[in-house]
Amino acid sequence: MLATLQHIDAPLQALLAGIFTWLVTALGAAMVFARRELPAGLLDGMLGFAAGVMIAASFWSLLLPAIEIAEAQDVPAWFPAMIGFLGGAAFLRLADRLLPHVHLGLPRTAAEGPPTRWKKTTLLVLAITLHNIPEGLAVGVAFGAAGIDGDAGKLASAIALAIGIGLQNFPEGVAVAMPLRREGVSAWKSFSAGQLSAVVEPVAAVLGAIAVQTVTVLLPYALAFAAGAMIFVVVEELIPEAQQGGRTDMATLATVIGFTVMMVLDVALG
Repeated sequence: MLATLQHIDAPLQALLAGIFTWLVTALGAAMVFARRELPAGLLDGMLGFAAGVMIAASFWSLLLPAIEIAEAQDVPAWFPAMIGFLGGAAFLRLADRLLPHVHLGLPRTAAEGPPTRWKKTTLLVLAITLHNIPEGLAVGVAFGAAGIDGDAGKLASAIALAIGIGLQNFPEGVAVAMPLRREGVSAWKSFSAGQLSAVVEPVAAVLGAIAVQTVTVLLPYALAFAAGAMIFVVVEELIPEAQQGGRTDMATLATVIGFTVMMVLDVALG
């Protein structure tokens, strides 16, 4: 498989990986066709697992490579990682302020961003879409980095990242679609909303791959940018949402497991 992928251009690799992560989200959202709701504790655990995967991916797949790449450039190794990381977090904060959205488990009255009359379903999808953008960028940047020098190790690491993002996208699809179904929205509309939140990932992945291959000096900054955006999402959304039900021990243990799974994936494959 690795040898086959090495003969494909990086933007196409990124597109295929982005489609994979989107399909896993759709698979999670499709749970509404089998059940109207899941045990609240299970959903909390799934969100905690997703948080752990994203934390591990931010370091092992993004920040560490950014530092290693910067060491070969004529700048302090920590500088691109710092600038990119802060920039990614600032980008998500700005998007939070400019785009109306509502987080999982919160009422329509708790919507953030500019005032709007949009339905809660729309606001919920927008919230998840916001944090799927850095996930798609992360995948694209990783494949773009591998394509610059044809390094098989970097390609394996990019594949590991795509698998990890896919794993944590499954509970995200469930987390968007299942509450809508529980509130009486039809199974098809609930599924559509759940999978729609990840449609942006293939697009962001391709843009990320093209950007770093066009301007290679941006690579460490882009890797760290994706990491900063992902950590912002974890701290601002996933961890609070996983803890809302009061099952803090379960959610925390799931986060630890998610981190471990992603770490093993990246080290073993990369």
